[in-house]
Amino acid sequence: MTQDTVRAVVRGVGHYLPTRVVPNSEFEKTLDTTDEWIKARSGIERRHFAADGETTSQMAAAAAQNALKMAGLEASDIDALIVATSTPDLTFPSAATMVQAELGMKSGFAFDIQAVCAGFVFALANANALVISGQAERVLVIGAETFSRIMDWTDRGTCVLFGDGAGALIIERSTGDGTKADRGILATDLNSDGSYRDILYVDGGVNAPDAGKLRMEGKEVFRHAVEKLAATAHNAMAKCDVTADDVAWVVPHQANLRIIKATATKMGLPMERVVVTVPDHGNTSAASIPLALSVGVERGQIKAGDLLVTEAIGGGLAWGSVVLRW
Repeated sequence: MTQDTVRAVVRGVGHYLPTRVVPNSEFEKTLDTTDEWIKARSGIERRHFAADGETTSQMAAAAAQNALKMAGLEASDIDALIVATSTPDLTFPSAATMVQAELGMKSGFAFDIQAVCAGFVFALANANALVISGQAERVLVIGAETFSRIMDWTDRGTCVLFGDGAGALIIERSTGDGTKADRGILATDLNSDGSYRDILYVDGGVNAPDAGKLRMEGKEVFRHAVEKLAATAHNAMAKCDVTADDVAWVVPHQANLRIIKATATKMGLPMERVVVTVPDHGNTSAASIPLALSVGVERGQIKAGDLLVTEAIGGGLAWGSVVLRW
């Protein structure tokens, strides 16, 4: 391989969590559930909920500011801004353009990507493509959600699982040798199958009376998740000739601890090599992977040169993974 293989390399990471923390015990007051029941089924102990009037774009901008700070960059250094979200502030314009305004970014372009819980993986794969094709030098990729606004608070099977938050990653153009030793994004794998719409969806939107609430067939989603997450991770790893032994950290979508454990087993990786944030954050949908990346760096788990595998599945169904060297 030549010396000038273009790679999209991580330059900075950051996150934002709303101030309000809701422990499982809070749900015991209004639902037939217990802290133990929620923990046993999901591994979730607490989650953050956005304050009244706090929006997805505001949280996204806060996470972006933290990533820019870590990278030592200004908003004007960014060419493209992508927000992965299913809970934008308004039907339109995009949350990304609102973040662009909030950051004072006058140039470049901004748009949203919607692949529900797989949104960040889809956004990162597209950001990588923008860099490799020369359409952008530096891309700010954000996952941000306020799922607390689409919960049915009477449905104990779903409303205890989700949380709000945002995470941001900045990638920039660099060059490598074209081998798996390169820093940056090494491979991506994206998939979807729209025939599974009815197992995870929101029953509202512009053709409905209101914005709707989240509906989920938990058992069905679980079954698909374990099988499809391990498969997409293996596909992405095979594309860049990476084996389980090369992987420093799996940074999975934080939906449920049982799914995370079952996927790690299928991938032949011990839980000691998995970044886990679901007990503290719950399922933050598209925000969960960038949040976990940022927290993983903060904890001292993720270090420069580490090979990471991220994988996620969400409504659609849509699922995918990205292999990158930090």
